[in-house]
Amino acid sequence: MRQRRVVITGLGALTPLGRSVTEYWDGLIHGRSGIRKITLFDASDLPCQIAGEVPDFDPNDYMDRKSARRMSRATQLAFAAARQAVEDSGLTSPMAEPERTGVLIATAVGGLDHLSIAMGILQDKGFDRMPPLLLPHGIPNIPAFVIAQEYQCLGPNNTITTACAAGTQAIGEAAEWIWRGAADVVICGGTEALVMRLGIGGFSAMRALPVNYNEQPESASRPFDARREGFVLSEGAAMLILETLEHAQARGAHIYAEVIGHASASDAYDLAALQPDGLGATRVMQWALQNAETRPEEVDYINAHGTSTPLNDRTETLAIKKVFQGNANGLAVSSTKSMIGHAMGASGALEAIVCALVIQYGHIPPTINYEYPDPECDLFYVPNQAISRQVQVTLSNSFGLGGQNACLVLKRYL
Repeated sequence: MRQRRVVITGLGALTPLGRSVTEYWDGLIHGRSGIRKITLFDASDLPCQIAGEVPDFDPNDYMDRKSARRMSRATQLAFAAARQAVEDSGLTSPMAEPERTGVLIATAVGGLDHLSIAMGILQDKGFDRMPPLLLPHGIPNIPAFVIAQEYQCLGPNNTITTACAAGTQAIGEAAEWIWRGAADVVICGGTEALVMRLGIGGFSAMRALPVNYNEQPESASRPFDARREGFVLSEGAAMLILETLEHAQARGAHIYAEVIGHASASDAYDLAALQPDGLGATRVMQWALQNAETRPEEVDYINAHGTSTPLNDRTETLAIKKVFQGNANGLAVSSTKSMIGHAMGASGALEAIVCALVIQYGHIPPTINYEYPDPECDLFYVPNQAISRQVQVTLSNSFGLGGQNACLVLKRYL
């Protein structure tokens, strides 16, 4: 039996639907798409010319100009989301108990924009023309560093880089720190800024992105729909404040939900594809429920990984059926990637916020663009319109490149 309970007391998010949690949630509940033509660079010669960009993001709204110039876009987004989450939680800045406060951030690649710029300068002008801090600001752990520095978090600090599973795994591992007594407060979440020529071009080379929706970008991300083509790459950041229940109660903090379980597992099968029989996805959901001491029939809502790729959506559906068996058809399952696309290492954290707000408000976001049923994807995916439903327990799935699987279980705080 765990001696400590972990609760969520602060949320921050910058997404293709807006630059706050309020805008994010409002867009999701009203079924709006944040997918647009790419504006961050000229994508006119690429087969996929659409993505989910954070609209009108100005890092100077969150930090001084000198700091903003040094940071990669992924770090800027992470810093902004962390600032929102800390303010939402009511915690002090700097932290009142720095050695009891940790930081755990997820990203697939971190500051790839800075690494690309550094390589270009090196090739074109030589090493002595490179700004000395350009390369260091591109490495994956820098978002965790700048957040820890800003709030003087002197406790445990780590960065999770398990591709698309990273955001979910970061929150689960942050809860583990608190359960085992290593920290009382953790700033955790994910960030990603891959909407750049290398990101779109690289995934286009993999034939992972949709190519027939450039003139209808809002329709491109269509999880579980028979006409899905591929995932829509996006960017964003999401941060959560986790605390012990006692710590949160002592300061009168608002509690969104309780973290009750998580798991991670490996397919050890293929670099990009899930096991066709769904064993890896099945295993991680079962382990997360065991860790949460929760029966499958107690789960009310699943935020699916739901990437809008033919294989992923079919395999995830199969895995849900294996885990939930006779209860699978009664579950509400939705993919919020239908509205914001796939933000890689940030996705799991963005979806954890969705789960916390579903519990808080009793509304379940839809899977938009669900028009043509796929006989192999036959669950209730909350098609096209949000529904109202009181939710006690949520489960969130994330499956990443390299066979990385993660699952998170949240529960209404009682």
